[in-house]
Amino acid sequence: MPHFAQLTQLEHLIMQAPACVRVGMHGEIAYKEQRYPLYSLTIGNAAPSAPVLGFFGGVHGLERIGCQIVLSLLASLFVRLQWDSSLQRQLEKIRLVFMPLINPVGMARGTRCNHDGIDLMRNAPIEAAHRVPFLMGGHRISRVLPWYRGAANTAMAQENQALCQLVQDQLLNSPFSLALDCHSGFGLRDRLWFPYAYTQEPIAHLAEVFALTELFQRSYPYHPYLIEPQSQQYMTHGDIWDYLYQQHLAQSDRVFLPLTLEMGSWLWIKKNPRQLFSIDGLFNPIVEHREQRVLRKHLILFEFLIHAVHDFEHWQVTSTERHTVQQKALQTWYSS
Repeated sequence: MPHFAQLTQLEHLIMQAPACVRVGMHGEIAYKEQRYPLYSLTIGNAAPSAPVLGFFGGVHGLERIGCQIVLSLLASLFVRLQWDSSLQRQLEKIRLVFMPLINPVGMARGTRCNHDGIDLMRNAPIEAAHRVPFLMGGHRISRVLPWYRGAANTAMAQENQALCQLVQDQLLNSPFSLALDCHSGFGLRDRLWFPYAYTQEPIAHLAEVFALTELFQRSYPYHPYLIEPQSQQYMTHGDIWDYLYQQHLAQSDRVFLPLTLEMGSWLWIKKNPRQLFSIDGLFNPIVEHREQRVLRKHLILFEFLIHAVHDFEHWQVTSTERHTVQQKALQTWYSS
């Protein structure tokens, strides 16, 4: 079996996992006579009625830091499970789901795309309602160009099929679920994006996103994140989280909030301009102390999300509040 740093770390964590951790195997990606596994790990209440928080990383093989921060969180939780009774009690109510390495071949090769040249974040069967940036918004011209969507009228890439099945099985059946997909490479600030990427229309659960945002800002008023709909920055075809959110709306009246953590890699380049001359440096902190800083920087966000999912009933928007909260959200994010 092929090995590289992130896969080695993930498999080491799997071998060291506490007995309460359930490991899923979602197929293998065949590439050059090698097979790359697709793993998930699940901790906590297995009941369909349990609220769920999912952490995802490694969609783009270039953005290894997204995979690394999910692996770092897993390692921390595994240690805490041995002694932290408050975490143990939390997990009696909620479920945590992890898929840290969605595109193992891309990460092994150091490419954004998978082994077939497909950008997994442009590959879902969903078309943008407005004009998208040339190439970057997703295209079907050629797999040798970045942001290739895949051929028309074909099934999604195997990696995306595995991701969708995991989300369908573990998150979308829950009365309340939240996903955080970890990326890097855009801007000088860390951003938390919520759907949509394919349209500028607000999502059906805009009030819930706004309530969660206000809760975060009141709880941690000095947090570093800019929280906004992705469409305010750019729009794309084929966003997998847009697709999963739309699938969720078609099935039920449950609440599913997919968020994307977009770590601002331009800040690392600003501090170390030599990173411009390395493709790895465009998307990841290269200097060791900066990498360590990033690995611990987002722990407050992760802890907040765990608590927010555990106690979602305490901040959930009621029917009497919905109109007021919705209007505040529209004024904040869509007034222009």
